[in-house]
Amino acid sequence: MPTTLTLKNIPDAIYAQLKAAAEEHRRSLNSEAIVCLEAALQASASPVSERLARARALRNELSGVFSAADIDTLKADGRP
Repeated sequence: MPTTLTLKNIPDAIYAQLKAAAEEHRRSLNSEAIVCLEAALQASASPVSERLARARALRNELSGVFSAADIDTLKADGRP
């Protein structure tokens, strides 16, 4: 059964971000808050080993696309 949660003393900046995100996603503030909570809690719930395995798999998929030297060059080019 769903439970009600009341949030108090939300900083203005956080409220504005939540409201903007809700409008962008065409959700109510309540729905947007639930989505944000789910994403934050699910992200921290995955074991470190699982996150590392996903990162390694992604790195393997991208091998040959960019080398470490390419990335360093691109980062340096973006700096004044």
